[in-house]
Amino acid sequence: MNVTVWNENRHEKTNPVVAEIYPEGIHGALAGFLREDDHNVTTATLDEPEHGLTDEVLESTDVLVWWGHKAHDEVKEEIAEKVKQRVLDGMGLVVLHSAHFSKVFQKLMGTGCDLKWREADEKERLWVVDPTHPITEGIGEYIELEKEEMYGEHFDIPAPDELLFLSWFEGGEVFRSGATFKRGRGKVFYFRPGHETYPTYHNKEIQQVIRNGVKWAANTNTPQPVRGNHQPLEKIGE
Repeated sequence: MNVTVWNENRHEKTNPVVAEIYPEGIHGALAGFLREDDHNVTTATLDEPEHGLTDEVLESTDVLVWWGHKAHDEVKEEIAEKVKQRVLDGMGLVVLHSAHFSKVFQKLMGTGCDLKWREADEKERLWVVDPTHPITEGIGEYIELEKEEMYGEHFDIPAPDELLFLSWFEGGEVFRSGATFKRGRGKVFYFRPGHETYPTYHNKEIQQVIRNGVKWAANTNTPQPVRGNHQPLEKIGE
């Protein structure tokens, strides 16, 4: 499988805490454990030409993993539209943490995708609400993170096709932290944890969920729907 990991790669350059946690960038950390599944994994970042998402890259990508936070507005509109169209055409998309505000995710959801948030070093417990789903395979009843950024309801997204994780935070809020959507021929998985100042992507259970999500999002050569004016299959009587 060809997997492309996209990341702004901005926090790593300006925040020493983030640089220490992710010396190869968040994209490097994500790509590292995804390669353990023998995928062909490449990375792309915001400041590359065309944000690293050329037509050639997108056409060869089976699943795109997207992490963004502080520079959503810097993503060119035409690039976001190309990514959206590739998802509709069958490319899988895994959307992580603050990429809920990315242009790509908002375009695919058709909503503002806003929420509550707070940085207070609080505990997060991600409860598995669908233990039969392939994305939750290998995970117990819940994943517990010692410190994370809080995201709270109401999360302005359409009703998910499937709800996989529900988070509880030490301050009392809850959040739909793992959800799937189908758009056109493509599959989208949103997974919330991963604030840049915490070592969340070094957590083996979080890694397992993302690895499962990438496998789930891949298109299994489903047939291209035939649309438009169409000749009858049978003879139509007078």
